[in-house]
Amino acid sequence: MTSRHDLTVTLPWMREGTALLSGVADGLTDDDLRAPSALPGWTRAHVIGHVARNAEALVRLATWARTGVRTPMYANREQRAAEIESSAALPPDVLRGQLKSTAAELQDALAALDPTTWQAEVTSALGRTIPAAEIPWMRVREVWLHAVDLASGTTFTDLPAPLIDTLLDDVTATLSTRPACPAVRLTPTDRETTWHLGPPTAQAPVLARAPAAELLAWTTGRSSRPEPVRLPPWL
Repeated sequence: MTSRHDLTVTLPWMREGTALLSGVADGLTDDDLRAPSALPGWTRAHVIGHVARNAEALVRLATWARTGVRTPMYANREQRAAEIESSAALPPDVLRGQLKSTAAELQDALAALDPTTWQAEVTSALGRTIPAAEIPWMRVREVWLHAVDLASGTTFTDLPAPLIDTLLDDVTATLSTRPACPAVRLTPTDRETTWHLGPPTAQAPVLARAPAAELLAWTTGRSSRPEPVRLPPWL
């Protein structure tokens, strides 16, 4: 199992996912950007704007860890939503430029951390207290999943297998804390590992059998499955 705090793994994944997302965005025409993404209610421009603003928010966390001065990711949900809407309305070239420039700023902010400040505690947008060493993992989720959400040919099968497994670790652990999470055993057809959703003492869990990439798409809310269960939102 890969730790979400293992910088030797998460930092390379972050760089690879950033390059993938940037390449996908560069391949979109201006009209493509205004077309719907795979996320309900969002255009592709919304997705790209969100990822750019997310980089800025994570820079704030890295700065907090380095300086000790509290700088939350966002003031509130309303601010976050307003920033995404305004970003989606930017000229396409500006939006593409911001995707790259903010990613570079985040890379620089993380490079400024040392072994001590990587362990400094900050607070995620969901209110979790985390070490700064989790910031790269937070970005990994954003760049890889939203590359898929741009609905331009990248799919979950394009993700590296170890990344899929670590995402399944993360998603199943988070979903299992939700009060409405049903008991499900995820049994990938291309893995020896199984994952579990819901209370650990649950009896007779529903079995979900499919390739790991398909199970990840389902648990992150990106696809549906025939199992007679409804999963709560992941994030």
